[in-house]
Amino acid sequence: MKVTVDQDKCVASGQCVMAAMEVFDQRDEDGVVVLLTADPPPEQAEDVRQAAAVCPALAIAVEG
Repeated sequence: MKVTVDQDKCVASGQCVMAAMEVFDQRDEDGVVVLLTADPPPEQAEDVRQAAAVCPALAIAVEG
């Protein structure tokens, strides 16, 4: 699994962090998404896909 984020699209809703806090975080100054790991382990795959699905700005892409 390969995860990418588009920080320019991010609207800082925090939905990704709530869905997969091991993979996503938010910048303190503006809440924009921070990708903690671009290659999460298989046991986090479902949470990462959920995070991408609930992102209101569609700023998360998941391959694989």
